[in-house]
Amino acid sequence: MRKIKFTKMVASGNDFIIVNQISGSPASLRNLAEKICDRKFGIGADGLLLLEESKIADIKMRIFNPDGSEAEMCGNGLRCVALYKAKNQIKIETKAGITEAGVRKDNVKIKLIDPKDIKLDIPIRINNRNLKVNFVDTGVPHTVIFVLDLEKIDVFGLGRLIRYYKRFRPKGTNVDFVEVVGKNTIAVRTYERGVENETLACGTGVVASALIFALKADIADKVFVHTRSGEILTVYFIRVGDKFNDVWFEGKTRIVYEGVYYV
Repeated sequence: MRKIKFTKMVASGNDFIIVNQISGSPASLRNLAEKICDRKFGIGADGLLLLEESKIADIKMRIFNPDGSEAEMCGNGLRCVALYKAKNQIKIETKAGITEAGVRKDNVKIKLIDPKDIKLDIPIRINNRNLKVNFVDTGVPHTVIFVLDLEKIDVFGLGRLIRYYKRFRPKGTNVDFVEVVGKNTIAVRTYERGVENETLACGTGVVASALIFALKADIADKVFVHTRSGEILTVYFIRVGDKFNDVWFEGKTRIVYEGVYYV
């Protein structure tokens, strides 16, 4: 029986298992992610974060979803890794590129790669209804939909249909439902690809929603985002026309517990 040391962490209700320097074939790592993230027979988490040495940054982070798929990156996962490494400033390598983080006690601020592939008002047809959605890649693909009553939205049902919609194949998409609650404030619920369900928060989804809202509402520098967990995250950016750079978001992060998982 193999013992794997782990640390359980959470950022805004998004929970992760961090494991250091573990080797294995792609198939074995996918299998480990499925088992260790299982909330009944494993530890339970929204993702498994594997840390490796990096030649171009302070650390390399790989993220595996509960379904075993490997994602390009994860915003809240990056916040957890930054706090885990306990450095005031840190650069983290991901499959989507290098990101930066600043840590101040339990508050972690992450700089994401510049967003790309922004498309507004894409027409799609779901359940015999015509919808207009928006798309942006904030390291992973996100489809953003504005709604009037966020609490009544069937995030799982509608999110799953859009996640697999033909327009977004083969990668699929995360789906963010957004309600405007103030001049520069929104509330977001997210269906996460790979988790295949709604999560309490999604870092890249929070950023994607904030940036699309900034374009729609002509906001130049900052948006506050209410997450399902109840925490309010802040997204900072510089917008010039329909382009964004220097994109950061911040919020609370904490270590929950440490232990040993038996394989």
